[in-house]
Amino acid sequence: MKLSVFTVATPELEPEELAKAAGEAGLHAIEWRYADIPPDKASEAPSFWGNNRCTISPSGGREVLDRYARAAQAHNLSIASLTPYLRAGDFEATERVLDAARYARASMIRLGVPAYDRSRTFGELFELGRDYLLEAQSLCRQYGVKGLIELHHGTIAASASGGRRLVEGLDPEWVGVLYDPGNLIHEGFENYRMGLELLGPYLAHVHVKNAGWEKTGASEDGSAIWRCEWAGLREGAVPWRQVIADLLAVGYDGYLGIEDFSRQFADSRAMLAYFSETIGGLVRELSTDV
Repeated sequence: MKLSVFTVATPELEPEELAKAAGEAGLHAIEWRYADIPPDKASEAPSFWGNNRCTISPSGGREVLDRYARAAQAHNLSIASLTPYLRAGDFEATERVLDAARYARASMIRLGVPAYDRSRTFGELFELGRDYLLEAQSLCRQYGVKGLIELHHGTIAASASGGRRLVEGLDPEWVGVLYDPGNLIHEGFENYRMGLELLGPYLAHVHVKNAGWEKTGASEDGSAIWRCEWAGLREGAVPWRQVIADLLAVGYDGYLGIEDFSRQFADSRAMLAYFSETIGGLVRELSTDV
């Protein structure tokens, strides 16, 4: 397994700074966040989903793509992914991202998955998601870039089972699943080994972060109120030693991409070094036992 970073988690770094820090930390690839920064956020302090300085702006065209590609190449880093925020059913936007990914020589992009908020039935959303992925599969094949759905709370693919059902029957060469144990703490937890076995050939990428639950009060009827929050890699509910052992057991040899939202470290460079030491160390240790 190799190490990568999704730049949503490194908002204060310019692309050249991020690539240098990733190379120094011993990482192998970058997942560039791909989104336009809202004009009202541009003057704010750096943040994950606001003024993220390590984000490729689609409106910047190929000049911006060239800059980010040069930053990665300067430190012998591959571009694992261009990672946008696509909506299921938006084929035009999906094709634009695929075109950019092919130009940048990225291996993957993230596809859209319908959100679930009780306003529409699961059946409607599942049909929307399937129709979208069937068309996206053709586009991915056309552009030579793999499309991934992410297991994410608040969507119809919150669990490994839900993700597998959504991609069932599609070609795993062109459509896969991004497995995210940190998201599963929020919603969708299943035994890690079982979930990985269930995904089978669709397991294409893994994000690394952690989360945990805390009691925040009580409702009017006295029932406890709980909230899930991001946590440091060793502080949350995901047992990363077990997850990596299970990944090795199923033969996974792709990327482990850090996406740490815990704010455990004030500086992204320190976060990358800790990730490499902690997760990279576990991979090295456990690989000798396989």
